[in-house]
Amino acid sequence: MPDRGGGPTGPRIRVGRPSRRARTLLMTLGVLAVLAMAFVMFAGFWTDWLWYRSVNYSSVFTTTLWTKIGLFAVFGLLMAAAVGVNIWLAHRLRPPLSAMSMEQQSLDRYRMGLAPYKKWVLIAITALVGLIAGASASGQWRTWLLALNGVPFGQKDPQFGLDVSFYAFDLPWYRFLLGFGFAAAVISLVAAALVHYLYGGLRLTSPGARATAAATGHLSVLLGIFVALKAVAYWLDRYGLAVKSSDFKATGNWTGLRYVDANAYLPAKTILFCIAVICALLFFATLWRRTWQLPVIGFGLMVLSAILIGGLYPAIVQKFQVQPNEQAKEAPYIEKNIDATRQAYKIDGAKVGDYRGTNDGGDNAKLRKDADTAASYRLLDPNVVSPTFRQLQQERKYYQFPQTLDVDRYNGQDTVIGLRELDLKGIPKRNWINDHFTYTHGYGVVAAKGTSVNADTEGGPDFTESGLPAKGALTDGGKYEQRIYYGEKTEQYSIVGGPQQELDYEKNGEDTKNTSYKGGSGVNLSNPLNRAAYAVTMSEPQILYSGAIGEGSRILYNRTPKQRVEAVAPWLTIDGDAYPAIVKGKIQWIVDAYTTTNGYPYASRTTLGDSTTDSLTTNQRAVVAQQNQVNYIRNSVKATVDAYDGSVQLYEWDDKDPVLQTWKKAFPGTVKDKSQIDPELKAHLRYPQDMFKVQRELLTRYHVEDPAQFYSGSDAWQVPDDPTTDAKGAVPPYYLSLKMPGDESQKFSLTTTFTPNGRPNLGGFMAVDADAASSSYGTIRLLRVTGDVLGPQQVQNRLSTNPEVTEFVRNTKGANSDIQYGNLLTIPLNDGFLYVEPVYAQGNNAQYPLLKKVGVSYGKETVFKNSLAEALNAVFGDKGAVTPPDEGDDPTKPPATGTTALQKAISDAQTAYGEGEEALKKQDWTAYGKAQEKLQDALQRAADAQQAPPAKQDPKAPEKKDPKEPAKNE
Repeated sequence: MPDRGGGPTGPRIRVGRPSRRARTLLMTLGVLAVLAMAFVMFAGFWTDWLWYRSVNYSSVFTTTLWTKIGLFAVFGLLMAAAVGVNIWLAHRLRPPLSAMSMEQQSLDRYRMGLAPYKKWVLIAITALVGLIAGASASGQWRTWLLALNGVPFGQKDPQFGLDVSFYAFDLPWYRFLLGFGFAAAVISLVAAALVHYLYGGLRLTSPGARATAAATGHLSVLLGIFVALKAVAYWLDRYGLAVKSSDFKATGNWTGLRYVDANAYLPAKTILFCIAVICALLFFATLWRRTWQLPVIGFGLMVLSAILIGGLYPAIVQKFQVQPNEQAKEAPYIEKNIDATRQAYKIDGAKVGDYRGTNDGGDNAKLRKDADTAASYRLLDPNVVSPTFRQLQQERKYYQFPQTLDVDRYNGQDTVIGLRELDLKGIPKRNWINDHFTYTHGYGVVAAKGTSVNADTEGGPDFTESGLPAKGALTDGGKYEQRIYYGEKTEQYSIVGGPQQELDYEKNGEDTKNTSYKGGSGVNLSNPLNRAAYAVTMSEPQILYSGAIGEGSRILYNRTPKQRVEAVAPWLTIDGDAYPAIVKGKIQWIVDAYTTTNGYPYASRTTLGDSTTDSLTTNQRAVVAQQNQVNYIRNSVKATVDAYDGSVQLYEWDDKDPVLQTWKKAFPGTVKDKSQIDPELKAHLRYPQDMFKVQRELLTRYHVEDPAQFYSGSDAWQVPDDPTTDAKGAVPPYYLSLKMPGDESQKFSLTTTFTPNGRPNLGGFMAVDADAASSSYGTIRLLRVTGDVLGPQQVQNRLSTNPEVTEFVRNTKGANSDIQYGNLLTIPLNDGFLYVEPVYAQGNNAQYPLLKKVGVSYGKETVFKNSLAEALNAVFGDKGAVTPPDEGDDPTKPPATGTTALQKAISDAQTAYGEGEEALKKQDWTAYGKAQEKLQDALQRAADAQQAPPAKQDPKAPEKKDPKEPAKNE
């Protein structure tokens, strides 16, 4: 045929199929792309499995995996079946299209285009909704495991008489099932309606009936199912009132039923349930009646009833019955809320007592004497002295200490402790080999006495464990595994144990030690498959072909204690502060872990991230909670992570916690019994800070148990802001060994203060026995202050305006230095409160602060002196003090008198003589001169002590040892 188009008549360019070679290449590339994506997904799965197997918690991986797969399969298939069957049924019930209206003619092209692909479209739609539903359901694996393994609490809610486990474990699962049912009903209804419309079962604009009888019956059944599910929702809502959160002016965040809930919403939900059941039956009846008249009327009545009965009626009850006499109406429900909240947060056992807080008179000599034993005054603030540790003990730039050090107990003494962890930013030359093969671990523990400083360093820490390698009294001269492969700051991966040697440590810039990891942790990279999987997972191709990896190479990752515990126990909420301890020759990270729920009836909720934030965690979350809000918490698990081999151990701590017992059923064998905790480890366990902060937040309101007083809020407290720092935030709790009123000896405690709402004076003082080895561990003591006592901010203000302080600040600033206020410690003492605060000075050219002054306040007296002893003498009017401390004495200790002074002088002379001999051997004449000066000073003090009259002592009183006097081996 000739060309009739009028265009050019040259040869035509034919667009044909690609050549065979091109098709083969495209197919090959497509297959390779699919295989690459499949391997990426497989690599993530495979490396997870290898990691869990390496830490001996493969059962956690498999249980979680199979639970997710099961939920995905079951609910994915259910959703796909529900939608697919309804689409198929709607298509099967389509009417014959004999008379084509204009509306149907416009849809005809869509039907024709869809006809060849109907089967595939059905499969695609059902597969898509099934995948989405399955993925959503797999995320509910915790909810399912709790419902499946739930253990009774043994406590019933006061409204319905159901065990708490119903609300904590069962109700969330029922709500998920209900939500899934609603989703399946709505999607099926929409899909069926579209198919009916496409094939003529529904007509929007055509004359005559709008729907065929078949479409009417089908859609009515789906609507009936939806309304039936709504009836179930109304019934569950009745129980949901027990865990419903609302705003209430008496508490702010309220959980549980109030008067209007019990007397309006509860009966309304029951009535709406009955109406919804009747309405659902009317929809089902259209299968026989073939009309929507009655069900539509019923549905309209249900909506109207929901507005009137479920909304308007409760508002009327609240307005005309509750508000005129709200306190009396709400009192029974407030009482239930108080009881449930105190039980849920374990503050119901708090021992509350009145405490005057003021000591207007009395024997100052006795006060001075009692002050020596009231507490072990921890003047070494772990939040301030980290730079000092770093400057004096860092040794190398590639080591670091945490910004906030930890407080523990060794040899009966409060100790500030930190680990010398690896800091990649300080490596001399950064490259892949150095970052991941050569520099792999930190080295050694550094610890100092919390109650004293070293006079030789003019206010620096008095180290009990130091050096590289570390040695000291804590570890019998350093006899422990000092290498730190797992730590709070160790976030990079390392490859160890292969042909590439690791740097162990360097000493004096000359003595370099190398090592090769011998621990059993990590994943073996000898297998090419493992190397390829980790090359993909770590996004590092060199892992696949590097010659530095060979036989015995192992990759270490997930190296922080928190990461490891969260991975092996994903059902736990982890405390924000892991701390190290030396146990049986190994460094163990101790991690506190919590079980939580937000389904405890009547217990008010709290947001963990907000409750645990203070001035030290202002810009970060102290707790990363699995549930944003909780209303039940238990420190149910104590976990340990070995700093060398990374092994994780979970120990049951609260054996009465039903949430823990439920998780133990779900993950059998993962948590060891409490009896398996080694006594040496138990000696270092302590009450966790985040638990304490949550409890103190609740006790600001729930220390009041009288409903009327609680409603009025007249005795509500607040946690004061930290007065020692410019950073906004609550004052952090402090670990401190102290003696509470009525106690005969000091106990290692965690303490905090309260002030009344809107006022700066002291309202309460809280302390909990934090020593896990104590029989009274976890006992909360709450002192309700009845007198007019200065609060922390007032004391800080009084101290800052003290003439001696202003002069010290002026002189320090003039010397181009700055000051830092340490922790403001509050100690109950003879019906009053003793405040003690260390003050540090740091030169602008210096890199670390030193303890220079101590502020002390008691009653109306506030002083600022060179040492704790001098400050205590001054605040108690110099009564009871024999002599001021010598300049060479420990500035944090009370003055030595009598025999004690003579013994100390002799001891100091022996120490000085030894230092002189050591300096003489090294021919260090500067050190030798200083040692001789110390020796002369000690001998003079010994002579003065021999001439001083002996201190008077009650002949019947037993001889007492100064609790702050260091042990002889220290």
